[in-house]
Amino acid sequence: MKYTFRTRGVCATTINFELEDGIVSDVSFVGGCNGNLKAISRLVEGMEAEKVIDILKGNTCGFKRTSCADQFAIALTEALAQ
Repeated sequence: MKYTFRTRGVCATTINFELEDGIVSDVSFVGGCNGNLKAISRLVEGMEAEKVIDILKGNTCGFKRTSCADQFAIALTEALAQ
């Protein structure tokens, strides 16, 4: 299933991804640090969502209490709860 998540408190505005049987694919971020977010997208491709959440949840960016990676963990958590 395809998901679109509107981020809060980070430079990226949206995260698009697919989740099928708990497996993450086709991740793309709109806005944010292009190179870093492309790297995250490639690294999580084909991983179990729960593992991605464990790795990314709680990451911060500078003085912010969240980050694009943390927002992706939140997006995955919400998607799994549906």
